[in-house]
Amino acid sequence: MKTIYMDNAATSFPKAEGVGEAMADYINKGAFNVGRGGYEAAYLLSETVVETREMLLELFDAPYNTSLIFTQGATASINQFLKGLLCPGDHVITTSVEHNAVMRPLRYLESKGTEVTVVPCDGEGKLDTEDLEKAIKKNTKAVITTHASNVSGTLLPIGEIGEICRSRGIFYGVDAAQSAGVYPISMKEMKLDFVAFPGHKGLLGPQGIGGFAVRDELAEKLIPIFQGGTGSVSDSELQPEFLPDKFESGTLPLPGIMGLHKALLHLKKEGLEAKRHKEEALTTRFLAGLHNIPGIRVAGICDPQRIQERASVVSLDFLNYDNAFAAFDLEQDYGILTRVGLHCAPEAHRTLGTFPRGTVRFSFGPETTFEEIDFALRAIKNIAGR
Repeated sequence: MKTIYMDNAATSFPKAEGVGEAMADYINKGAFNVGRGGYEAAYLLSETVVETREMLLELFDAPYNTSLIFTQGATASINQFLKGLLCPGDHVITTSVEHNAVMRPLRYLESKGTEVTVVPCDGEGKLDTEDLEKAIKKNTKAVITTHASNVSGTLLPIGEIGEICRSRGIFYGVDAAQSAGVYPISMKEMKLDFVAFPGHKGLLGPQGIGGFAVRDELAEKLIPIFQGGTGSVSDSELQPEFLPDKFESGTLPLPGIMGLHKALLHLKKEGLEAKRHKEEALTTRFLAGLHNIPGIRVAGICDPQRIQERASVVSLDFLNYDNAFAAFDLEQDYGILTRVGLHCAPEAHRTLGTFPRGTVRFSFGPETTFEEIDFALRAIKNIAGR
């Protein structure tokens, strides 16, 4: 039986061409360190690291006063934003469709005295920016939202939110876990202060590497949540204040950076717009086919004519069948790999009306085919009729 991978929201597969080879070459042919080794091979490696930073800043259309910091992924980046900025007595705003990468750090900070407001989204996962603006208080220090829901795929209006925050002097951070590498993100135009991203999803790179782009004005106020050796100012026991060293203690995840570098070159060659259009076409076909299948409900926007409002993440609730059994049958009987459950986003499921049942999530990538979409629709119809 052919395996059909439809879990790209968890991690992309297959990875971009050459990613594995680039990582293996680094390990096997010269696993040197940057910022430490005083020899030519280490200096050449540093050039690749710098080029990777520059490609990411270009991808996010970052203003000149922005730095790119490497971390192990989006979750680590979000923790740096929230825990490095917020203090007891500060107020932060988020939404009801956030991943636990946002909600768990916020709940921790709330227990320590930070005030947290969760602005509700509607049953499709859409946010009314007027509701968010009304939640702003005198002590509001930051807003953090996802760009695309990992449950419904609904896109939030980050440009509108950015304008509101910039006009009020509030820092705005975006969780781009489901959008980086697929949807255009302009820190300049959207007035974004902080963008957290993983390397292993839309960017088609490996796990274990990600980072954040941060405006210098915000970076100056962030306290690093890790301190240690940076390979710089080694005569001092104080953490450097300059970037990126302020936030990059310890050895960089160089195998991941080498893989991400190759993935970014691939994205540059293929083009962001072409990649997005392919995924939108796949999702449109899938949503259109679901309209003819009784016994299921789409969590969020189900109209294929509204494809511009959502990403290629589609969650289904099998109304007459256990969702866990449905996901099991999809794999065992049809070779279709999905993700079932609450997707680390319980409040999002409450918002969408799928808590505590959860959903079966289908998420497509650039290598998904239209034939696979049609096959999945037939499988869903057969399972929903049981």
